[in-house]
Amino acid sequence: MQREANWGAAMDVGVWLRGLGLGQYEAAFRENKIDDTVLPSLTAEDLKDLGVGFVGDRRKLLDVIAVLRVEASEPTRLSDASLATDKAAKDTAERRQVTVMFSDLVGSTALSTHMDPEDLREVISAYQKSVAETVRRFDGFVAKYMGDGVLIYFGYPHSHEDDAERAVRAGLDIIGAVARLETRAPEPLKVRAGIATGLVVVGDLIGSGDAQERGIVGETPNLAARMQGIAEPNRVVIAESARRLLGTLFELEDLGSHSLKGLAGPVRAWAAIRPSTVEGRFEALHGQGLTALVGREEEFEILLRRWQRARGGEGQVVLVSGEAGIGKSRLTAALLERLAGEPHTRLRYFCSPQHTDSSFYPIIGQLERAAASRIGMTHARSSTSSMPCSRRFRPQIRMPHSLPNCCRFPTMAAILHSRSCRSSADRGRWKP
Repeated sequence: MQREANWGAAMDVGVWLRGLGLGQYEAAFRENKIDDTVLPSLTAEDLKDLGVGFVGDRRKLLDVIAVLRVEASEPTRLSDASLATDKAAKDTAERRQVTVMFSDLVGSTALSTHMDPEDLREVISAYQKSVAETVRRFDGFVAKYMGDGVLIYFGYPHSHEDDAERAVRAGLDIIGAVARLETRAPEPLKVRAGIATGLVVVGDLIGSGDAQERGIVGETPNLAARMQGIAEPNRVVIAESARRLLGTLFELEDLGSHSLKGLAGPVRAWAAIRPSTVEGRFEALHGQGLTALVGREEEFEILLRRWQRARGGEGQVVLVSGEAGIGKSRLTAALLERLAGEPHTRLRYFCSPQHTDSSFYPIIGQLERAAASRIGMTHARSSTSSMPCSRRFRPQIRMPHSLPNCCRFPTMAAILHSRSCRSSADRGRWKP
């Protein structure tokens, strides 16, 4: 008993957890002897083992644990944790470009009038969990749950060059993921989302306990909320500020200009339909408006000499490497433009930070582009619309005939079946 008393006095874990609005986990922390030497190294899996079941509670604990880890090279005692949190609240706000997304569950008010509160709670919890898991795959940040709404940041706390693209892809995936949820709701759930990009000041810790959140100040959150307000069910609507960063990466529908409350002047809006079939990100983001290639004459000549050797029967491999933004894609585009009039077969494979969980994604992308180029939309719809996906594209696959039948197709079949057939409206096209 004396040992337990000393442990509690040294850590005062109850006061610390209650200060975060998480006092219900005090017993679990005490039973598992979580002290100031263990706390900074706790992971999300550890918190699950401690019984912290809600994503929001785990996120809150992990944020404070990260503060403790950064503030001192040696373990921070809980008596100092509040000071670290206060310092972080004062010092971590920063000005940066952020893409903000508002996600809203359609028809939640109607559900509340027809469903038992406990059943409705399960529906909303399933929706929130699905949104959080999808956002996490694209390295977004769930800033706040607001009943049937979720406020999400892309570009904070971690920035990427493609935050706007990540936000749109996450929004489209959220629609599909939520629609597939099996809940007690009488109909499949529907979502609508609004997205905007702009400069904000973000990072201030506002409120305390369960009401604590990472504050954001600027026009962008309001604009994203207005975009969500004009979205139809199962639609992602984006503002012009985000649209400019997407190029032709997505098939978009122009919704025209709208006069929105709180915003000066009409605002143009776009609905994201699906990812486009553009061959690469460079082409999608730059289109045809390329400037002349400058300062790369020597590298360009090396590529041309290697091409001449390849034409002469000597196989060549060239690795172009360098830091981001140095001009690797631009150099490659110049080479492709030079060789456009010469006979050759071009195979292009692209990796993607959004598909790190798919080892075969570059191969799948190449097969999709090859199939799209060799099967016209009209022919596909008229003659193959009733075929399964795997049969529809079987003629496009060429495997070595020297292999026995049992070894030719298993891997390729697995790749093809990793993508499901789309709805009847999309038949004849195989999209990511």
